[in-house]
Amino acid sequence: MSHTDFAVSVEGASKIFIQRQRSKNLLSSLLRPEKKEIKALDNVSFSIAKGEFAAYAGPNGAGKSTTMKILAGMLQPTQGSVSILGMNPAKDRIAIMRKLGILLANRTELWWDHPISQSFEWKKAVWDIPSNIYKQNLEMASELLGIGSLLGAFARELSLGQRMRADLAMMLLHSPEVILLDEPTIGLDIVAKRQMIDFLKLINKEKAATIFVTSHDMDDLEEMAQRVLMLSDGKIAYDGSFEGLRAITGSPTRLTVAMEAGFSLCLDGAELVSVENNVYVFGLDAEKLPINSLMQQLSNAHGVKDVEIRKAPIEQVIAGLYAEWE
Repeated sequence: MSHTDFAVSVEGASKIFIQRQRSKNLLSSLLRPEKKEIKALDNVSFSIAKGEFAAYAGPNGAGKSTTMKILAGMLQPTQGSVSILGMNPAKDRIAIMRKLGILLANRTELWWDHPISQSFEWKKAVWDIPSNIYKQNLEMASELLGIGSLLGAFARELSLGQRMRADLAMMLLHSPEVILLDEPTIGLDIVAKRQMIDFLKLINKEKAATIFVTSHDMDDLEEMAQRVLMLSDGKIAYDGSFEGLRAITGSPTRLTVAMEAGFSLCLDGAELVSVENNVYVFGLDAEKLPINSLMQQLSNAHGVKDVEIRKAPIEQVIAGLYAEWE
């Protein structure tokens, strides 16, 4: 396949930053400053198909934000190549920006001391967005993101959740084909997060928009994306499904057992995670402790009121992987 067959294509990308080191001798620092190379990305390669919803995850400092900035044309790789819809972000910036939407955490394009509607109208004029497209996208965002009542408010008056939703709406006014999101749900309350996740899933499904998103909240990523790429020390450590991530660590499972007052519970092959109000939570590997063996132990136990078995939260799986990588 050629680059034009993918929405995003990264081949052998590396990024090295030069960091000046201070020494105790001020004169020496000025005349012969020591320099240290920081390799943020190390020969990274991946492709994202058109219409795909992919997640990008990893511990702090793994290189996620650096990758996003390279894809957006804000940085250039030290070596390797990057393309968006077959175009080079550094050379074809204007053409790419007409097809690309970017939302970076803690950054905003909204005019701070103007009503939200004026920021939207400014983008419509500068980007030359057709009136019918602008109206359609604004109505959709207003309804699904709940920002209709915010259009007359100043950006400085908005809460973080309101501002993030307004920024997302503004980013979508020109109907981008590819969307890059860096920590879009950070700091949001449950309601705002729910609105944003549902909206992103909708535009991916109904508008066939390609979405590439980073987040530290793995539960959010698992709900949104079909595929996850994991970074470790600037390298791709995993590329596949969330189920595949669980398979790497066995079959981590959480067992919750509600007990009658005065009874306790101990299970062979399961690790007790917590006990509160007579509710016992165990962690276990379903491959090592078969369900029939587990149920046999529970049937022989006294005082069992209720039992729930579910997959371990993806956060637990990822935490285990991070520990292994470190």
